[in-house]
Amino acid sequence: MLENAGGDGMRWWTGVWLIAGVMALAACGGTAGDGTDENHASSTAACATGHVQVTVSPGDPVTRRLCVRPGTVVSLVLQPRTDDARWTGVHSSAPVFVLPEGWRRDTDGTAHTNLRCAGVRAGAAVVTASAKAPDVAGAPHIVFTLDVIVVPYGREG
Repeated sequence: MLENAGGDGMRWWTGVWLIAGVMALAACGGTAGDGTDENHASSTAACATGHVQVTVSPGDPVTRRLCVRPGTVVSLVLQPRTDDARWTGVHSSAPVFVLPEGWRRDTDGTAHTNLRCAGVRAGAAVVTASAKAPDVAGAPHIVFTLDVIVVPYGREG
């Protein structure tokens, strides 16, 4: 009986780690030679730096992808939901790369949190936001996913 405990949860987390690893390899796989790979250069050139705000409104896609540079702080703003479910929290699959902190929910239902990205490391994390109706029993469910990729600055020399 104990050998099967958490089987479904473990499969889910294995899938999350697999996706995060593939995304990290795709985003951080440097080019050999003179660095003229235009697709790689253009995708990393658009990475956010410093401070960026991501707002999720009703009707927005349930999954987004965000490329950031090391040390970036992402302010995640979750607008009130239209299905009577309320935001309950966020979770990072890899807190060493993206660490959620400072969760709060306003009286109007808007939720806020900061995502602090690794200062010197490159990697990826899947940040999930969950919600549930306040008068319904059961656990909250994931209703939004932010795939964050931390891409280091290029080295010269």
